[in-house]
Amino acid sequence: MRWWRWRDAEAWESGGCEKGELFSQKQGLAWARISSLAVRRRPANAKTPVASRSMRHALLFSVFVIASCGLAYELVAGALSSYLLGDSVTQFSTVIGTYLFAMGAGSWLSRYVTRDLFGAFVRIELLVGLLGGFSALGLFVVFTWLAAPFKLLLYLAVFGVGVLVGLEIPLVMRILKRELAFRDLVSQVLTFDYLGALAVSLLFPLALAPHLGLVRTGLLFGLLNVAVALWALHLFRDQLPGRRWLAVQSWGAAALLAGGLAGAGELTTLAEGQLYADQIVHAETTPYQRIVVTRWRDDLRLFLNGNLQFSAHDEYRYHEALVHPGLAALPAARRVLVLGGGDGLAVREILKYPGVESVTLVDLDPAMTRLFSTAPALVALNGGALAAPRVRIVNADAARWLEDSREHFDFIVVDFPDPNNFALGKLYTSAFYRLLEKRLSANGLIVVQATSPFYARQSFWCVVATLEDVGLRTAPYHALVPSFGEWGFILAGRREFAPVAVDPAKTRFLTPDMLPGLFAFPADMGRLEVEVNRLNNQALVRYFETEWRRVTR
Repeated sequence: MRWWRWRDAEAWESGGCEKGELFSQKQGLAWARISSLAVRRRPANAKTPVASRSMRHALLFSVFVIASCGLAYELVAGALSSYLLGDSVTQFSTVIGTYLFAMGAGSWLSRYVTRDLFGAFVRIELLVGLLGGFSALGLFVVFTWLAAPFKLLLYLAVFGVGVLVGLEIPLVMRILKRELAFRDLVSQVLTFDYLGALAVSLLFPLALAPHLGLVRTGLLFGLLNVAVALWALHLFRDQLPGRRWLAVQSWGAAALLAGGLAGAGELTTLAEGQLYADQIVHAETTPYQRIVVTRWRDDLRLFLNGNLQFSAHDEYRYHEALVHPGLAALPAARRVLVLGGGDGLAVREILKYPGVESVTLVDLDPAMTRLFSTAPALVALNGGALAAPRVRIVNADAARWLEDSREHFDFIVVDFPDPNNFALGKLYTSAFYRLLEKRLSANGLIVVQATSPFYARQSFWCVVATLEDVGLRTAPYHALVPSFGEWGFILAGRREFAPVAVDPAKTRFLTPDMLPGLFAFPADMGRLEVEVNRLNNQALVRYFETEWRRVTR
């Protein structure tokens, strides 16, 4: 008798009986109370039916996949916006904030989903898979063709995915509530949710982004969302009145995402071709950056994360100005350190000095040094410098390598990309320059590329002030590089620097007569009062962003 009452009450609670159909209102309330007592008194060792147990496990695994997909879309959007817009901290912060707010909105909206929970869950999975899966490809195409609305569409896409992801978990919990007590329901759902987030947060930087790329990663997780929808169609086949039409939609979404995944390389190349004026001859995404090499006739150009690093037509001006004024003043230099400069072009200039016995090149990205050691056209450009017997290549983080090193160098070349984000900005801080100073021999010199004193005047003098803050004496100078305009460099050491004539046999651009003029600054590039760039303020990044934003408007 107790069992029959429990079953009838369960039917009442699940909506299987209408008020007045079998019970009066008072009877219904009484049966509901009996139901709650019966559930409480149910033996702890009572076995759940096999079908229910397997369904519960399947739904909990779906939570794991859903959480993985949701975080993956968030990471893809943050990384893509960082690649295309720079300033990774700002991009990730705004993307994460928008996404979390949207998830909250989606969770709030889930209260209005009152009918056909199973069908709603399947449809939401399909929408998340399509919107999230194609978001990276769509945003990349928009950026290359229509740069102006990129930010608006970025945040709309992030918001849309966030709302849909916010709808998913509450629906799963409402479906599972028939199988689990509230305490177990919350703990198990949240456990699988957080485990999914952990899995993707580890896989994304280590495997997914470097090996699949952002576009393929997004499409792959879109397929996983559709797979969850197909799985749900199978699990709830008896409770989905429109199952056939949902199956057509699900398989159609899967076909679209699979086609996108298969053609992702061609689609990305087509879109990227609009971003660069010249033919792309090499494109590669590494754990650290996007490397693109273009060619137009005999002009090779290197781009890192969309920013031009050199043009073969005039790179010699930049690299001669970077190396020769300092190294010519150090006839006794024997050991040279190059930080950054994985293209080997600065090393090429250093090797013109026969007195230099060893050159240590420290570059974070092994893909860079491998590319410029093996690609015939690039090897020809750097004169095979990276394969020279005097050169040792170390792929490591420069700051960490300096902390661990006990070597001293007579000449240190710092050739990092411009400080357009906080990860790069730390390599221009007083803390980093203190590490450099410890590795400098008594009479040695450091040279730093320091952006443009004309277009980014505050940024340039901020680097000067930061070097001086650690006790080094500086000698700022500049040179005209047509691809970049007026470009700035800084020599620093423990003594005052006096320019020494360079050997014209070693250079195409520099001459003994012009060298003193490089150290003279016109009024519109003269020194400014600026903050020192420290780890806790990153003033240089703020200066750089503000100044170059004005230039590119």
